[in-house]
Amino acid sequence: MNQRRYDIDALRVLAFAVLILYHIGMYYVANWGWHIKSATTYEWLQDVMILTNPWRMSLLFFISGVALANALANALNSHKYSVVKLIALKSRRLFIPLLFGMFVIVSPQVYFEALSQNLIEPGFWQFWLAYINPATTLLREHHSAIGLLTWNHLWFLPYLWVYSIIALLFKQPLILFANTRRLKQVPLAVMVLFCVAALIAIWWALSASYPKTHDLINDWYNHGKYFFVFLTGFVFAIQHNWWQSVIKHRVIMLAMALCCYAFIIADRHGVWATLASLYQTNLSVKLLYAMIHGANHWLWMFTVVGFAGYYLNRKNTLINYANRAVLPYYILHQTLIIVFAWWLKGLVIHPTIESLILLLLTVAGCYLGYELIKRSVVLSMLFGVTKKVPKSAIEQPPHLASPN
Repeated sequence: MNQRRYDIDALRVLAFAVLILYHIGMYYVANWGWHIKSATTYEWLQDVMILTNPWRMSLLFFISGVALANALANALNSHKYSVVKLIALKSRRLFIPLLFGMFVIVSPQVYFEALSQNLIEPGFWQFWLAYINPATTLLREHHSAIGLLTWNHLWFLPYLWVYSIIALLFKQPLILFANTRRLKQVPLAVMVLFCVAALIAIWWALSASYPKTHDLINDWYNHGKYFFVFLTGFVFAIQHNWWQSVIKHRVIMLAMALCCYAFIIADRHGVWATLASLYQTNLSVKLLYAMIHGANHWLWMFTVVGFAGYYLNRKNTLINYANRAVLPYYILHQTLIIVFAWWLKGLVIHPTIESLILLLLTVAGCYLGYELIKRSVVLSMLFGVTKKVPKSAIEQPPHLASPN
C-alpha cells in the first residue's frame, strides 16, 4: 500500500505562508526595492528576511520536484495517466492561471507602482486598457517584448512548467539514475556536500553574466539553480534512505544552519571586516563565502524537510483544506498586499498596527477569494483549482521502478 506523505502538503502550505509574510516584509524593509514602499521602513528587518531569502523559492521548487516524482510513480503504477496526459494536466493547471493572472490579477500591482512614482494619472480602467495593449506608448521605458504586460510574482508558474515538462520528457534517464545502486548507497553527508558544491559551481559560472531577471528567456543563473533544486527534489522523493536520514539528523542540520546564518548576519554588520576586504582579491576567501552561503541554502531546506517529516506527516484537516487553496492564495496575495497597503497608507497608522491589519486583510481576502473561486466552475479553471486533492501529491509509492 502507498504511504501517504502529509508532510509534503504541509511543506507546500508553509512555504507559501512564508511567501505571504515575506512580501509583506518587502513593503517595510529598508533599501530593498519593491513595487510600493511604506513611508516608514526598517533596516533591522533585512536581517530577519535574510533568514528565508536565500532558500524560500528553492524550497518550492524542491517540493514541486518531489510531487512530480510521486505523481509520475502513481501514474506509471496505476496506468491511469500517460506522460502526455500528465503534460496536458500540468500545462492546464499552470498556464491558464498564469495568463489570467497576467491580464487581470497582476495589473493592479503595476498600476499602483506607477501611481506611487507619479508616472501616471489616477484612473485604473484607462490604465488597464493600455496595460493589455502590447503597442501602448504608456510608460514605454518600462516595456518588455509584450509591452506593460507582466507576470510579476507569478514567474514561478512558467519556470515550474518548463522544468516539469523537461523532467517528464526525460523521465527514463532520470528514473534510471535515481535507482542506481551506488546512488542509493551515498550517505546523506556526501549528498549534501555535492548539492553545496553544485550550487557553488552554478553561481560561479552563471551569476555574474546572467543576473536575476525572472523573464524566463535570459535568466540562466536562476535556471541553473532552480532546475538543479527541482531535480534534486525529484531524486530525493525516490531515495527513501536520504529522506529518513534528513529526518533523523534534523537537529544537527538546524544547528549547522543557524551557524551559517549567524556568520552571514555578522558579516553584514562588519564583524568579519578584515576577511570581507579580501573577498574580491583572494580566491580562498571567495570560496569560503561561497561554501557558507551554499551550505546555508541547503541546510535550511533539509532542516525544514526533516522537521516536517518528523512532526507533520500525519492527517490534518486544516492542511488538507489549505493545500487545495495554495494556488489561489499564491495568485491573489501580492495584489491584495499592494492594494490594501496603498489604502492603509493614507490612514497614517503606526507601522506595527498597520502591518498586522495588512496581514489580516490579505489572509481574509485570500480566504474569501478561494471560497468564491471553488464554488465557480469558471473561476476554478482560471485559478487552477482541482475538485479534490491529487493523491499523487500526497502519496509516496514504495518505489519508483526503473522503466523498461
